[in-house]
Amino acid sequence: MDKKALIKYLSALLLFGLNGIVASNIALSSYEIVFLRTLIGSILLIILFLAGKGKFHIVTYGKDTVYIVLSGITMGTSWMFLYEAYQQIGVSMASLLYYCGPVIVMILSPLIFKERLTAPKIGGFLIVLIGVFLVNGNVVTEGGNTWGIICGAMSAVMYFFMVTLNKQSKNITGMENSVIQLMVSFLTVAVFVGCKQGFIINIPSDDWLWILILGVLNTGIGCYLYFSPLAKLPVQTVAVCGYLEPLSAVIFASILLGEKMTIVQIVGAVCIIGGAMIGEL
Repeated sequence: MDKKALIKYLSALLLFGLNGIVASNIALSSYEIVFLRTLIGSILLIILFLAGKGKFHIVTYGKDTVYIVLSGITMGTSWMFLYEAYQQIGVSMASLLYYCGPVIVMILSPLIFKERLTAPKIGGFLIVLIGVFLVNGNVVTEGGNTWGIICGAMSAVMYFFMVTLNKQSKNITGMENSVIQLMVSFLTVAVFVGCKQGFIINIPSDDWLWILILGVLNTGIGCYLYFSPLAKLPVQTVAVCGYLEPLSAVIFASILLGEKMTIVQIVGAVCIIGGAMIGEL
């Protein structure tokens, strides 16, 4: 296995795990944060792509381009729901709900991609469902933040559509795929922000550093580190190591934000991440 490629991939996952931490320091609405994140990230990713002498094939492979555009729309929507969930229910719970998205892809893959549904996949899915109930059961019993849970769940649903649509692209892959998808995500969020309030955003001076970190480091460089090594890594390594992102998000939120989870919620978190890994394996 290519060690440099693995280090790049793991670094990207840790950066993504810090997204909620960085966003918690920005005193803007969720959609304004995503707007600035995708804007800065898109610009940097385009520069990196062109600097690496990358070429676009959007005309040559028009059908693939349509799928990537649709995938970009759902990614922008997913991020808006996710960042709203960060603000409503905290980074830990929002991240765990968001990462139910890959599980939805896994369980529906026999219908969409004609993949075989195995006993481990079914078992893993059931374990994840138990984990979701344990993590969010307080919403029913204690009247918790229902809107936050809905946003977290919708971010997972949009993640499912993002992955499903993107997988239909057979010829446009890697960095080119990522650049187009992130650009479309930005345009999607831009349309939403423009219709809702216009493009005048009052940004406190203290927020600029965190916005640049989120856009440049966590998005632009993070996406580069994520997509550039994928072709050099085994598929199973990519799938299993991918769960470092939600795991690190929960740990970072606990250490850096002081978010506390009950024993029942910790068991639920283990079920979500463990069940998803069982399904992948």
